[in-house]
Amino acid sequence: MSKVTVVGAGNVGATCANVLVTQSIADEVVLIDIKEGLSEGKAMDIMQTANILNTNTRLVGVTNDYEKTADSDVVVITSGVPRKPGMTREELIGVNAGIVKSVTDNVLKHSPNAIIVCVANPMDTMTYLIHKTYGLPKNRVIGMGGALDSARFKYFLSLALNAPVAEIEGIVIGGHGDTTMIPLTRYAAYRGIPASTLMPADQLAKVAADTMVGGATLTKLLGTSAWIAPGAAAAQVVAAVLHDQKRMITCSALLDGEYGEKDLCIGVPCILGRNGIEKIVEFDLNAEELELFHKSAEAVHKTNSALPC
Repeated sequence: MSKVTVVGAGNVGATCANVLVTQSIADEVVLIDIKEGLSEGKAMDIMQTANILNTNTRLVGVTNDYEKTADSDVVVITSGVPRKPGMTREELIGVNAGIVKSVTDNVLKHSPNAIIVCVANPMDTMTYLIHKTYGLPKNRVIGMGGALDSARFKYFLSLALNAPVAEIEGIVIGGHGDTTMIPLTRYAAYRGIPASTLMPADQLAKVAADTMVGGATLTKLLGTSAWIAPGAAAAQVVAAVLHDQKRMITCSALLDGEYGEKDLCIGVPCILGRNGIEKIVEFDLNAEELELFHKSAEAVHKTNSALPC
């Protein structure tokens, strides 16, 4: 029996739980939130699709009762607050750091061996915070961001190529931010054919640019942060772990010399399986790509420096 806890019943957390249930990814899912009735209501709504969609996954919603999360195999942390007008980045980091630490304390108390998937923003920094605070093995803490960024890259590639998105290959590395992510256009392909041979260079550059502002574009259109693709991306990471898929997915992982960087969490290609991050895959980056990666790492280090001591 597999068990997953999703912390935070907001848009992203509820979507993640919905995908976990409707795709029968886990046997049992617990959706937990601090707001009375929110997780219970969303869990009930999702479970009322079970007969329609022919799924046997069991989902329960609870309010702040971490005992119900005990013995989870994977815990997804979506908790946190968005940046508000007039709020500095340091203030945002301080507030979310407190939330993430409180959640992780409760999670590990009841599921000490769980693999943690961090979605809370700023995602790379919150993933790093969990590592530094709890000293967990590096394979057990996974930042989701690169999975979402790569999915967006493949979406924009499919539009440009007028091709099925399922047949597109594309990967994004670097920090999970508009100016720090790096769509690897050189590795983008359609059924193994390099995208660079299928479209002009300026069009491929636009695909990369659209990918980098993919989240901001949705925020402008929706009036709030996106949630459907982020929730599905988190569920994809959970599935790769629970089902031991050995899938290569970009995740924020703690580096210890890989790509020439240390002591930070940043998006890199990872093989995900039952043990979490089972391997970090080092792509053969050219000089330009490596320079961009180091600049991205520098930016993430700077954000990390704002963490409360």
